[in-house]
Amino acid sequence: MQIEHLNKETTDGTMRNLDALYQLFPSCFTETQDVITGKMHRAVDWGKLRSLLGEYVESDEPEKYDFTWVGKRAAQREAAAPCRKTLRPCPEESVDWDTTQNLYIEGDNLEVLKLLQNSYMGKVKMIYIDPPYNTGSDLIYNDTRILSEEKYNASISDEEGNRLFKNTYSNGSFHSDWCSMIYERLVVSRTLLSDDGVIFISIDDNELKNLRNICDEVLGEQNFISVIPRIAKKGSDQGTHFRPTKDYILCYARNFGSLNGFVDKNVGVEKKNYPLSENGRKYRKAHSLFQASLDPLRGCVNQRYYIEAPDGTLIIPPGDNFPSESVDGGQIAPQTKNDKVWRWSKDSYMAKKSILMFDKSQRSPLVDSYGNHTDWNVYEKKYEDEETKDEKYPLPNDVIYDYINTLGTTTLHELGLEFSFSKPYQLIKYLIEIINKEDDIIVLDFFSGSATTAQAVMDMNAEDNGKRKFIMVQVKENLPEGTPDFTTIPEIAKERIRRAGKKIKADSPLTTQDLDIGFRVLKCDESNYKPVAFAPKDYTQESLDMFLDNIKEERTGLDLLFDCMMRWGLELSLPYDTQKVDGCTIYDVDEGSLVACFDGVVTGAVIDAIAETHPLRVVFRDSSFTEAAQKMNLFELFKQKCGWTDQEVQNNVRVI
Repeated sequence: MQIEHLNKETTDGTMRNLDALYQLFPSCFTETQDVITGKMHRAVDWGKLRSLLGEYVESDEPEKYDFTWVGKRAAQREAAAPCRKTLRPCPEESVDWDTTQNLYIEGDNLEVLKLLQNSYMGKVKMIYIDPPYNTGSDLIYNDTRILSEEKYNASISDEEGNRLFKNTYSNGSFHSDWCSMIYERLVVSRTLLSDDGVIFISIDDNELKNLRNICDEVLGEQNFISVIPRIAKKGSDQGTHFRPTKDYILCYARNFGSLNGFVDKNVGVEKKNYPLSENGRKYRKAHSLFQASLDPLRGCVNQRYYIEAPDGTLIIPPGDNFPSESVDGGQIAPQTKNDKVWRWSKDSYMAKKSILMFDKSQRSPLVDSYGNHTDWNVYEKKYEDEETKDEKYPLPNDVIYDYINTLGTTTLHELGLEFSFSKPYQLIKYLIEIINKEDDIIVLDFFSGSATTAQAVMDMNAEDNGKRKFIMVQVKENLPEGTPDFTTIPEIAKERIRRAGKKIKADSPLTTQDLDIGFRVLKCDESNYKPVAFAPKDYTQESLDMFLDNIKEERTGLDLLFDCMMRWGLELSLPYDTQKVDGCTIYDVDEGSLVACFDGVVTGAVIDAIAETHPLRVVFRDSSFTEAAQKMNLFELFKQKCGWTDQEVQNNVRVI
């Protein structure tokens, strides 16, 4: 029995699509042999699938409704291609490394999204992105095709070697390059959204039409929610025929049928005060019992009667004629159409008069039984515990007026930071609020810039004691020359989170003691493993010796641990402990969810310590076992000490 190796690359997107298709149409699959490797693999029998779909299969007609561009097929391949890179932990740049639930990840966002798939597939409730607007000067990543010599010479590289170029209007594939860039990322990010998840995308006029078409294809036209115009500035002289003042937020659901309705808690609901108390229950003065808009001649006889005030005064609504005594058990027949009535009927008053309160006001429209003006007015009590249960919030407007872009710059200045073109965090906070989720949802921004979304999440949590978590992703792009104190966007973004978190706590020290203002920093880097694929003629004694240990020398146990967490689908914010046994470090993630040891020879004492954690998953370094017999002995030890079957050992133990 062999111990399997943990995968060194992300799942191939094409294989994931095949698995989904197999769940629907297993009869349409067959086995075929790879002509190069000789291995058998599953393949689609296109003829069977066509017969099952009948007339709904696309024909070869030249005309059809479609949205395409130069490079779309390459973008589809790139979105599905696996990624062999890794995410390396950086505790020294983090805040509250051991306890925080938030992540800040540096690297190309397409690669990072692929690396996050195992751990966060279907777990992200909200995505907000503010991608490059394709204005003719923005830097665009080229992921899918070789740059022309002209573009290559004009491009720049980040520290990971990714090529970026300015997508100018003179570029023959001006729109196509942008479409490919955003398409690849939306395809992968869709897999991260929960079934009731939602994505908000900021965009301007240049690519709004194309982005809408791409989202219809990737997310589904049936999951479209709205295009929300946003007044982004007060107007400028940059326009030709109109002064430009707006951009847009494109909103789609992962599954429209599973998404709850949005609410706007800032509009239409009175911020009520409950200054009074009765038997321990707070209440306020609410509606007046006097209702002046009803005509008593329309059959409202039972809503005109005497009410006794606390001083014994009998009061009635006003009218032209005032009888000197009550008739018909306290009810008074209306005399003219100017006679007014109570809001409740006589029966309702008798049943609910215990929740009435009397107040003296010189502006009272009521009179006593002799027709004289009285200062008494009658109100209904509204109790806090009952009223808050029945609050109904309106839907948000489909135009946003309040969040001007200059607020973003102002916020950064307040934190002592210089950065231009930042979205106001109040805008993203508003979007978080309208989805009406206060539990521990995950908010992802993979064009995070100066980390505006991170500040919005922390501020929203401080306001309502929520437990939302953020994941920020940003490539290591250089800041313009002359920017004080910082050289890259991630540097200024991480400092913004630090300063914003401290400010939020300082502003509300009593209510934010447990607020999570930390973040774990991870950086996208080349694989932890040495390349071991050589042609036979290229093998040397040195390359053969390398096979004895396939881990790169500079990689630490923590690097390997987070790589294993990522490959095996554990969230990268989970806590972990360490202990030393026989000179080996044992990592325990989330109390046994994953236990790993990457040092030396695995002894019986190490196995005992691991078994005591009752692990769900166990990982070792392949080089820890110098003989095949040691691996076989490992199987028996886990069977004995953890009570596992052969199959459970096979499923739960991996080597790297």
